[in-house]
Amino acid sequence: MAASSKVCVGQITGAHGVRGLVKVKPFTAAPEDLTAYGPVSDEAGARRLALHLLSWAKDQWIARVDGVADRDAADALRGLRLYVDRTALPEAEEDEFYHADLIGLSAVLADGSSFGTVRAVFDFGAGEFLEIDRARGSAVMVPFTRAAVPVVDIAGRRIVIDPPAGLLEPAERPPEEGDAEDGEG
Repeated sequence: MAASSKVCVGQITGAHGVRGLVKVKPFTAAPEDLTAYGPVSDEAGARRLALHLLSWAKDQWIARVDGVADRDAADALRGLRLYVDRTALPEAEEDEFYHADLIGLSAVLADGSSFGTVRAVFDFGAGEFLEIDRARGSAVMVPFTRAAVPVVDIAGRRIVIDPPAGLLEPAERPPEEGDAEDGEG
């Protein structure tokens, strides 16, 4: 599978005020780079948007979109993910990866056995995690660190994972109140 020709750089989260402004959550490393790569579009590229960043508030941009003049039109854009052509982006530095390149990679264990497929990349504030759909069992979150993911082979479409101890073993259920180990209850 070839790398995606578009990369998601942000998402419109809703309207701001009554004059057609929108709130935009950036997914770029530097929030101000949201518009640095040219006009944004929807994923299919069918709708191009000229986005003008106005102010930064609560981890989002307040922005004006050309042709959007009222709250209803702005609110209709809620949830729209914003993409740029991959060719507009700089090459990733060594040990840096675009999330779009990681999604869909095969995940294998250090012994070469299949583990699953990368479904998503998340950053909850304490570092990035890969959500991996396992071949058997439920999805698992793996810390995206050199220790847990020592090999990322974009060209080979795979990652090697060395999951932290306890990640793959089912959690033991703590005894509930009223459970009796001695047969009394």
